Amino acid sequence: MKFLIQRVTEAQVDIDGETVGRIAGGFLVLIGIGENDTREIADRLIRKMLSLRIFADENGKTNLSLRDVSGQLLLVSQFTLYADCHKGNRPTFNNAGNPQLANELYEYIVAECKKEVAVVETGRFGADMRVSLVNDGPFTIMLE
Repeated sequence: MKFLIQRVTEAQVDIDGETVGRIAGGFLVLIGIGENDTREIADRLIRKMLSLRIFADENGKTNLSLRDVSGQLLLVSQFTLYADCHKGNRPTFNNAGNPQLANELYEYIVAECKKEVAVVETGRFGADMRVSLVNDGPFTIMLE
């Protein structure tokens, strides 16, 4: 499982010209789910993500978590995080989880995050989405 976390001042997901998810400050998280991933792995990454201290405190030090700043989450499923580009120029996605497993785990992650964070928005699993963001920093972290 991979969480690509981007600290943002704003982010949104559009599908067919309609905005389906939008947040102000917080994290845009692109979520890749592999074939062998489980709820236990998801729980570990969720705990780590919510505890990351990457927001500035009153002294300008990255010392505050998403919870500390009442940040919001925009969670977007993205199987392309499992791209394998070792051979040739066309990526393969053999290590990505099958769509049924991936969707179940994605929905689980969304539900668990909603227990901890007041504002959780999402994309739509399997849809052709347009994601826009203003990366704050820029600050981007990969959790695996």
